[in-house]
Amino acid sequence: MGDEVVICTEKLTRAFRKNVVLRDLDLSIEHGEIFGLVGPDGAGKTTALRLMAAVMAPTSGKVTVAGHDSVKHAEQIRTHVGYMPQRFSLYGDLSVQENLDFYADIFGVHGAERQRRFEQVLNFARMTQFTDRRAGALSGGMQKKLALACTLIHRPDVLLLDEPTTGVDPVSRREFWDILAELHISGTTIVVSTPYMDEAERCNRIGLLFKGALIECSTPAAIKAMVRGQVIELYPDRLEEAHAILNAHPDVLEVQVYGNLLHVFVDDAARSVPRLQRGLESAGIKVNGMRVIHPRMEEAFISLISKRQEARRVTGHE
Repeated sequence: MGDEVVICTEKLTRAFRKNVVLRDLDLSIEHGEIFGLVGPDGAGKTTALRLMAAVMAPTSGKVTVAGHDSVKHAEQIRTHVGYMPQRFSLYGDLSVQENLDFYADIFGVHGAERQRRFEQVLNFARMTQFTDRRAGALSGGMQKKLALACTLIHRPDVLLLDEPTTGVDPVSRREFWDILAELHISGTTIVVSTPYMDEAERCNRIGLLFKGALIECSTPAAIKAMVRGQVIELYPDRLEEAHAILNAHPDVLEVQVYGNLLHVFVDDAARSVPRLQRGLESAGIKVNGMRVIHPRMEEAFISLISKRQEARRVTGHE
């Protein structure tokens, strides 16, 4: 990573009639960085990427990419950027090669350079053996890789990827991220939105978005360090009752539910574990397993959102 800022947003806001979907977004994304936009559906991730790609104009505020204003110099931005929306328009009846031909025509890639680019992106996407296969007959993971190959055909400096691995199997997700890692090493600036917290861990920095607002922006390690206290993971036999008891316990800062287990936040795990066990046992609740774990990105994100919602309730903004 360098110190050169490639993407800069200032008070970037987008509203659809009275519905504000992105509010006062301030970001600086550096050259060669993998930057993750993380948040649930409706957080504003897609809108932020569309504004950065200059395919949508802001309601207020501004975004610059490689020094170009998204409103005044939209065409210049598009020469620098490869934008892959969630529903990338591959043509199912066309072969892999025909799809690449189509996008090469759009981006004005011609002559000997055109064939060199085809070989490069096909090799990169591990698709050299599938050029004659119809795009509609490819697996979900291979369709995503073809979409990325089409996005890369004009060698963009910046990649904007909107939830590129949603709906594909875990192996394809890992392969896709291996390709992104290679692009990162080569110096490409990548902004990727994702609902997956394990993918957020692979970014240099992440911005946590919730209800159109940026909650935090830092490295994954720094965001996880924002979680107050330690986390105890436990498997009670009666989940709902255990949750209510632990939530009311004076040692407990917060309780999160994950399937049939609970993550309990306390200041001092060594001191609290025996107290929590006694409290549950006195209610006749059996604990099948209990251990202290390190907070993951998922715990941090839920905790930060909960704190924000509580603050908004207290101030009357909720």
